[in-house]
Amino acid sequence: MSEGHWIVNTVIAGHPMAFNMDTLSTMWAAMAFLLIVSFIATRKLTIVPTRLQLVFESILGAFWGLVDSLMPKEGRKHVPLIASLFLFIITANLMGQLPLRMIELKTGEIASPTNDINLTAALAIIVLIYYVGAGFAKKKFRYFLHDFKPMSIFMALLEIMDMITRPLTLALRLFGNILAGECLMTALLGICAYVLPLPVMFFEVLVACVQALVFALLTTVYISSAIEESEH
Repeated sequence: MSEGHWIVNTVIAGHPMAFNMDTLSTMWAAMAFLLIVSFIATRKLTIVPTRLQLVFESILGAFWGLVDSLMPKEGRKHVPLIASLFLFIITANLMGQLPLRMIELKTGEIASPTNDINLTAALAIIVLIYYVGAGFAKKKFRYFLHDFKPMSIFMALLEIMDMITRPLTLALRLFGNILAGECLMTALLGICAYVLPLPVMFFEVLVACVQALVFALLTTVYISSAIEESEH
């Protein structure tokens, strides 16, 4: 765990454990924000949508169009996961642009929860379990191994290695981009806190949105590749 985090050490069932409390706090804050906004947006659905309802309908419509192009037959059943990941990640990323660093902690600082590799790795593992489960549900054991020929076994081993590296790249890409942006912002604030950070702040907002979209797009591609034999 990073020394820049607010780390709390404790003992659970005789085992010493450490928790990044800033990550846990901002993660739950992001989830609470999304739950509240989603409740408000869906509480009174109307034929003529409100602005908030229109925003959510536009986001879902975009992902429906995406999955329809990659998984025409039953892609929409995967939209809840894909859209939830996108909304959570973009909310978590943008939290790093809020003036949370003004809150004084004994150690570390409050920033975006996605600047913690523990969180991004957990999200990537969720994606891994989901698309492997979707592929296995469609193809059974043929998802891993078509037959017992030497070449098939070799290709199956390569596929398993690919399954391992996919979540690793997802986690590292998101973590690296968000952490690098926050480190750059902190450095610029130390040099000139009034003018210099502004262009970078706008750029980091764009990066936060792009990284959430990339994570969702790659998740969609992985799910599509896992079930493509049954879809086409």
